[in-house]
Amino acid sequence: MRAASIIIDVTSPDALCAELECAVRNTDIAADLVFAFYGQDLDGDAIRRVVGTRFPAAKLIGGSSSHGVMDQHGPRSARSLGLLLIEDPEGDYGAASRPLGDDPAAAAEEALRAALEDAECAGELPELVWTYQALGHEEQIIAGLKRVVGDRCPIVGGSSADDNVEGKWTQISRDGATRDAIVVCALFPSRPLGYGFQGGYEPNGHTGLVTRIDGGHVTKVEGPPRSRTILEIDNRPAAAVYDSWLGGQIADKLERGGTILAETTMAPLSVRAGAENGLDQFLLVHPEAVRADGALTTFAEVEEGSTIYCMRGDADHLICRAGRVSRQALKQTEGTDAIAALVVFCGGCRMAVRDHIGDLSSTLKKALDDTPTLVCFTFGEQGPVLGVNKHGNLMISAVVFGS
Repeated sequence: MRAASIIIDVTSPDALCAELECAVRNTDIAADLVFAFYGQDLDGDAIRRVVGTRFPAAKLIGGSSSHGVMDQHGPRSARSLGLLLIEDPEGDYGAASRPLGDDPAAAAEEALRAALEDAECAGELPELVWTYQALGHEEQIIAGLKRVVGDRCPIVGGSSADDNVEGKWTQISRDGATRDAIVVCALFPSRPLGYGFQGGYEPNGHTGLVTRIDGGHVTKVEGPPRSRTILEIDNRPAAAVYDSWLGGQIADKLERGGTILAETTMAPLSVRAGAENGLDQFLLVHPEAVRADGALTTFAEVEEGSTIYCMRGDADHLICRAGRVSRQALKQTEGTDAIAALVVFCGGCRMAVRDHIGDLSSTLKKALDDTPTLVCFTFGEQGPVLGVNKHGNLMISAVVFGS
């Protein structure tokens, strides 16, 4: 098993094909699996054509990444493109994509079954399922994937992103680039594989009960009804309660509404996912906007009747957590050396840490040395929390391939 990473800063969209062809020409990796991530302005279909020509037998999965990509050597430009090449002729890999359509859960289930067939492993349990999709229906997507594998194997991945939450995200597979689809990869590697999934925040002391959600925007795939719009916390308008927890940071939005992403990245909400070794574990929920009626919209669903927590974080904690997650993944590779690592870092966190983003590469290098590492920046993250596959916000995951 071998691996390599290729990262380029594309000088202009028109130069994409020529520069990518030059970058992949000299590698001696006969890739069986290719992860590909790129800035929002790059042509996913062109990337697919070049990758398909150079690595005709490889499975392909990826998509757009907020403000480009980075590796263990540092951040790159917003027009950067990164490939992580995995050569593993003794392993089995399969990938498939499906449009989300009117039933994202069914689309996800169909895509995973097709990926298993593509790997010639239909009916078998993968070592890991990796997913990349358009944002907005992640809980339903996880529910669909779990119809096939349950929580018996980890489901890890992210939601494709752009630079300013303007809908310019894409997903990429051997079928080309799409804007509202899911791409799934089923991994049966020949060597050990490790993973980690965590958030870098802690409770700030404020909690409340979600007493009413938007009944017109409720989904019910499994478990109690839930929504991405919270109308009331403790029987009061949700935005007003949240603003009191933040010390008035979103007070100017309470009357007319508006986006609050920047104000809330370091003080998101969360729900308790359980406890491990006596420590509470939380799944983060990023508030998106205040509605004119005082409701809060979020990037993850919340159940009515659940306790919600206000969290706090800072740039140093987020940067350090990425190294911790990578070390956690490395420990699971049965003592082998890492040959490749794929890290998902929330795009909102990337924007929040700003000038500290260069420290992320240093943290990853300390954890993984010079292992070929590719980092993508997403608008939603998926992974197992206490053994249960979940969707959350402002999270970090790492998948490490052992030797």
